[in-house]
Amino acid sequence: MSDTDHTQPEPADERDLLVERIIHAPRSAVWAAWTDPATLGQWWVPSPAVCRVVEFELRPGGSFRTEFSEDGVDFVPQITGCVLEVVPEQRLVWTTALTAGWRPAEQPFITAVIDLADHPDGTRYRATALHSGVAQRDEHLELGFHAGWAIVTEQLAALVEQR
Repeated sequence: MSDTDHTQPEPADERDLLVERIIHAPRSAVWAAWTDPATLGQWWVPSPAVCRVVEFELRPGGSFRTEFSEDGVDFVPQITGCVLEVVPEQRLVWTTALTAGWRPAEQPFITAVIDLADHPDGTRYRATALHSGVAQRDEHLELGFHAGWAIVTEQLAALVEQR
């Protein structure tokens, strides 16, 4: 897999979707871009849409809430979830099945697993979207998972590779 190859490996489970690439930056830079709310807001939604990180408590049980806007004025909820696991510079897991404080969500959709590993050219970035079933996975595909997550991964790489 090259950093510009958009052919994605198959996830281990048929219910899941996966985006993976090599980012030419150290893990610390990729981690910082994921965990600093101001930086996360710069790349988390496909441009030209705008993201606003409302809450991001980087601890198990912490809130993860983002909003997006097509015009930069009117924002709508995007992610309302709960952080499940934090392993600095290695793994971040959050879900929309729960909200802050481990409260069940009204409309669960995904659990996201972000894995970072050293690579000779920088960082191997792997983002897996776990779904409860194939129907939810297919819904995410219809919403444009591969295009959207590939775009934001490119935006993330562009941000951290220029530093």
